Formats: sequence, structure tokens, C-alpha cells
Amino acid sequence: QVRLEESGGDLVQPGGSLTLSCAVTGVIPKPSLLGWYRQRPSKDRERKLVATISSGGSPNYADFAKTRFAISTNNDETTVFLFMTNLTADDTGDYYCYGRPVRFTGNQYWGLGTLVTVSA
Repeated sequence: QVRLEESGGDLVQPGGSLTLSCAVTGVIPKPSLLGWYRQRPSKDRERKLVATISSGGSPNYADFAKTRFAISTNNDETTVFLFMTNLTADDTGDYYCYGRPVRFTGNQYWGLGTLVTVSA
């Protein structure tokens, strides 16, 4: 059984930084795609891509994240990090960890989310 569990959501001031973590338990077939999505209240009708990274590959970022966020994993891909800097109020929302095999089989996994609030 695969489980993704986010942590690190917090209240942070505009211009501040925050690191999110996702603990991966169980086995996602390799190569795998891991990443982060977000949904902002009253702005996003659905979860939107933030960043993804595949086994042995390079990260992919949404435009809003390209210069401010960084994604990484530990060596065995049991933890996924999202390093966020220069946060603005527009970044406020629920952030979700995501994973699936690179070859899409219909199996995909989501965490329950962690709330990031950017406010003075």
C-alpha cells in the first residue's frame, strides 16, 4: 500500500521561505514521477502543478515556481521536498504531494495536503 504524507505547512510572512516534506511509504514502481500540486482558495478550481521530478530526471516547474521553488528527493525517493522562497500572499493554499509510475498505468497517489498561509 502506498501512502504519501505531507508536512511543513505553516504561516509565513510575505517574502519568507518554507520547506515542505512528503514522506513516501510503500512502493511506487520505478521509474517514478513525484511532485507537488496546489489548490488556492477561490482561485483554483482544481489542483495545479507546482513541480515534478522523475527518477533520474530533471525537475519540471510551473511558470510561477521556476525562479522561486525547488524540488528534490532523497536517494531512495522516500522523501520529497519542496523548497519555497520569496513567498507571496498568492501562494496561499493547500499543497499536495503526488506520485505515480512514469509510465502511467492508472495508478496515482495523493497526500491529504498541507496548508501554506502567506500573510503579514
